[in-house]
Amino acid sequence: MTTAVAYKAWELKSFSLDSKKDIQPAQRHEKSEKLEHEQVRIEIKAASLNYRDLLVSRGHYNPKLPLPVVPLSDGAGIVTAIGEGVSKFKVGDRVMPNFMPEWLGGEVTPQAAKTALGGFVDGMLRQYAVFNQNSLVSIPEHLSFEEAATLPCAALTAWSALFVNGQLKAGQTVLTMGTGGVSLFALQLAKLAGAKVIVTSSSDEKLEKLKAMGADELINYKKNPDWDNAVLKATHGHGVDHVVELGGAGTLERSMKAAAMNGHVSVIGVLDGIAGPVNTLALIMKSLKVQGVFVGSVERFEAMNRAITMHKLKPVVDKVFKADEIIEALAYMESGAHFGKVVVKL
Repeated sequence: MTTAVAYKAWELKSFSLDSKKDIQPAQRHEKSEKLEHEQVRIEIKAASLNYRDLLVSRGHYNPKLPLPVVPLSDGAGIVTAIGEGVSKFKVGDRVMPNFMPEWLGGEVTPQAAKTALGGFVDGMLRQYAVFNQNSLVSIPEHLSFEEAATLPCAALTAWSALFVNGQLKAGQTVLTMGTGGVSLFALQLAKLAGAKVIVTSSSDEKLEKLKAMGADELINYKKNPDWDNAVLKATHGHGVDHVVELGGAGTLERSMKAAAMNGHVSVIGVLDGIAGPVNTLALIMKSLKVQGVFVGSVERFEAMNRAITMHKLKPVVDKVFKADEIIEALAYMESGAHFGKVVVKL
């Protein structure tokens, strides 16, 4: 007879972030301590926040999402047990699950998309979780659990946008927006590839931090509301080869204007609106490639980690909260005060 494994999880109880009651700790039990073929149990040490987690928590991502659900898609931990047939990992290894555990390689499928953590499937704000070995990747040795927890969504999204979809080359120009996780990873990765990077922010203080990270051109979009013209000026009228587009409907038209002929616009975020008009004539006349980016596969994750390891890239962690401070952590991210990633330590 096998015994059930008990663990603590933080559950989203209602679509609100107004009180501690909206996300509460709960005692959960696995059906059995015995793992199935190729399964790996990990103790989660840290999880990180993404804008998607705010959308999920407020009911904007999917108002019909069945509750309760464990939030947060990204995390890192240590292997505590393995089932039969596990060959990739051993007890004590440090690992991260992919954002979509069933997206192993190739292009994303509807089936894989349904496995995205922190949505229909319980996320990483819990003490233990079980995954198939093929859904996990190793943590680069030079990173802490808190740093590694930032990689599965934000870093991999930037990697997919620039190197998989965009085929970024040395000498090309990249435009990033703001100072959230995806933007900072895009800046770091683009500079590693030998690209020129133009960054935007509403804060001169944050722009100076971006400059210290290697940004080539700084644009304060509050002082320059026509920031697309500022981008064109900075590129001598040519425009940028790649746009890491995080604003959504509110910024997409300006992003298309800022892009070069045959440019690539990676649509990633909806910070400034979900739906809006699109200048289809500009899309046609500039032969633009506008493509949505929905994170990435395990195969891409492993490729990105090789680059991160080779260059000893360090994620920018702004602030670390305790798990019981998840409401405060989400509110802090929502305020926009952060520079880089917000992390929860379990």
